[in-house]
Amino acid sequence: MTSTQASDVGADVAAQTEMYRRMRLIRQFEDRASRLYRVNQIPGFLHLSIGQEATAVGACWPLDDRDVVTSTHRGHGHCIAKGLDVTGMFAELMGRSTGTCRGRGGSMHIADPRKGIFGANGIVAAGLPIATGAATAAQLRSRGGVVVAFFGDGAVAQGMFHEAVNLAAVWRLPIIFFCENNHYAEFSAAKDQHRATLADRARGYGIDFAHVDGNDVLAVADTVSGLVRDLRAGGGPVLVEAETYRWHGHYEGDPERYREPAELTEWKMRDPLTVLAARLAPDRVAEIDREVDAVIDAAVEQAQAADEPEPETLHHFVGVPREPVPEPPEPDGEVFRTMDAVREALEHELAADEDVFLAGIDVGAGGNVFGLTRGLAEAYPGRVRDTPISESAIIGAGVGSAMAGLRPVVELMYFDFLGVCLDQLMNQAAKLRFMTGGAVSMPLVVRTQFGAGKSSGSQHSQSLEALLAHIPGLTVVMPSTPADTYGLLRAAIRDPNPVVFVENRLLYGRKGPRPRPGHLVPLGKAAIRREGTDVTLVSYSKLVHECTAVAEQLAQDGISVEVIDLRTIAPLDTETVLRSLAKTGRLVVAHQAVEAFGVGAELAAVAAEHGFWTLDAPVLRVGAAHTPAPYAPSLEREWLPDQERIAAAVRKSVLG
Repeated sequence: MTSTQASDVGADVAAQTEMYRRMRLIRQFEDRASRLYRVNQIPGFLHLSIGQEATAVGACWPLDDRDVVTSTHRGHGHCIAKGLDVTGMFAELMGRSTGTCRGRGGSMHIADPRKGIFGANGIVAAGLPIATGAATAAQLRSRGGVVVAFFGDGAVAQGMFHEAVNLAAVWRLPIIFFCENNHYAEFSAAKDQHRATLADRARGYGIDFAHVDGNDVLAVADTVSGLVRDLRAGGGPVLVEAETYRWHGHYEGDPERYREPAELTEWKMRDPLTVLAARLAPDRVAEIDREVDAVIDAAVEQAQAADEPEPETLHHFVGVPREPVPEPPEPDGEVFRTMDAVREALEHELAADEDVFLAGIDVGAGGNVFGLTRGLAEAYPGRVRDTPISESAIIGAGVGSAMAGLRPVVELMYFDFLGVCLDQLMNQAAKLRFMTGGAVSMPLVVRTQFGAGKSSGSQHSQSLEALLAHIPGLTVVMPSTPADTYGLLRAAIRDPNPVVFVENRLLYGRKGPRPRPGHLVPLGKAAIRREGTDVTLVSYSKLVHECTAVAEQLAQDGISVEVIDLRTIAPLDTETVLRSLAKTGRLVVAHQAVEAFGVGAELAAVAAEHGFWTLDAPVLRVGAAHTPAPYAPSLEREWLPDQERIAAAVRKSVLG
């Protein structure tokens, strides 16, 4: 989609006519959506932007196919202004298979990344970190791409706003943070929500600021066009405040008790369509109105005639199907450490694919808190990036850059910090392929680490894989050996789906044979570490080595233990476990995570449902006690599973 540069729009009747047409299309789309909602033809939440058309059209006016927009839950206008087809949009709102997102997104999540529309978002401010990722991709590609990140005045109170703007300032990204200040954050007046102005905030971040009348599309287009030109030439981020007003409530059905009717009447006198129409010939305005009405009528008719998605397509688009990867031969090279495996895997993929980049706290100049990325920033300038301590921005930048086609590897310094940025994993990375109806892939790796046993305390010791495994769309990997760490990390970086790669820091010094060149380990496949016939013992990460030691110990007592290393937690390789269970008749699961509601519980359920007739004894679990991780060594030893507890569980399973 291309447009006339807005510096000429004051005298360009054709440009003004096209702007009016786009605003009228948004107005009529929203009006018809409102009416369809009232007669139950739109089943979900609906947030309309009637009155705000000038901000969407003006801000998108200078954008082209290189450029990206991120949106809000009030995003229809942004999508239409960036060129999205209204027929598909109506079908999406109605939940039809021909919808923009195949009926998977609805109003709050409507998107088409193929057109640079990275999506409306049901989480306030969540699009802003994603926008920094899209801008990072534009910066690395050096093609002049620009990102416009729309947000409302209410989003300024979110931590993600601060993290995204600060990261953009630090990295000097080509991004316009565009605030549609409609004076209300849901039901609350903006004056009651903030004490600092956006101009003051921009100065605090060290970036430029612009204010514009958001009901004057020519003023908006002129302002944003100048900023876009500067950004294409290498300028840094800008914060724009466009003052406007929404005519409808926060959502359709909102009783609107929080504002006076006179206020709405006053703003309607500044209707952005009327303001622009006054500059055009009345006959031409009337002609456009008729043309747009016909387009809307036809779009609604086509959308209403479309089918709903078939029930058998429910599981479509959760992830990209993986190409099968054969199990590699056993490594037989010189001894190397797990920390070497991490670094070498990252270095190999950086060298092999220019779309790979690393980002995280101290991963660049500092070389990572454990020295795992030392030297990579110098070897790959611009592609190994230090970030502020801003976990939501880090993960969000990974999400946005993956949507833009890069292969980011972003680091979450400690697994325990997951709660700080969970939205970007749970509601963004895991869901965006599904919510866009398969229009986007998410080749994102989030590296993190954990490791109890060294008195790290309750906030630096947790094994939280069960939280992530419960989220459809995420792959969770937890390797136990140096060779698997290397092969699984490389496979994760090459995978088109979001992968959380969890290392155990107490294994960084563990040694093992180096794998052969080209070593890749299949995701979602367990490994049998020790053959046995009496009982199946399943584990992963560091505890695999404790389980192997227990198996060797119990062999002296005549108990044959088969040890399975899951390697990938989600998707879970239940086939390998059930095959072993069919042979041994007994199952014990051991993990460092808290025992309740964990991976052991899931495998117990699988065994009961699919392996019941092969069970000769109850499934037993060994995990951490149901308390936060303690600090005192005596308490931590009591809290953690150890070889003695694992051996006792195995004996109980076999001997009763």
